[in-house]
Amino acid sequence: MDYTQVLIKPVISEKATEAKEAGNCVSFYVHPDSNKIEVKKAVEEAFSVKVESVNIVKKRPSERKRFGRVMGRISGSKKAYVKLAEGEKIEFFEGV
Repeated sequence: MDYTQVLIKPVISEKATEAKEAGNCVSFYVHPDSNKIEVKKAVEEAFSVKVESVNIVKKRPSERKRFGRVMGRISGSKKAYVKLAEGEKIEFFEGV
């Protein structure tokens, strides 16, 4: 897969911002079929940085209920937490 298909969009949340400041770790929503090796290659190719490690978290789809009845579904997602090497940073996340 090409890196434009692996990386969907960055995660901008309170938890992701704290991880970036504390541990030099950035977060991305990734393609559901991608694995750690593909994510590592995609980030290194897209941003020209050295990646130390990758952790992946999957969120299962769930049903949205109201008064005990199923009203719809909430889609699942797959996130990757990418730890960058010492001294590396991605300019895209600066100032967020």
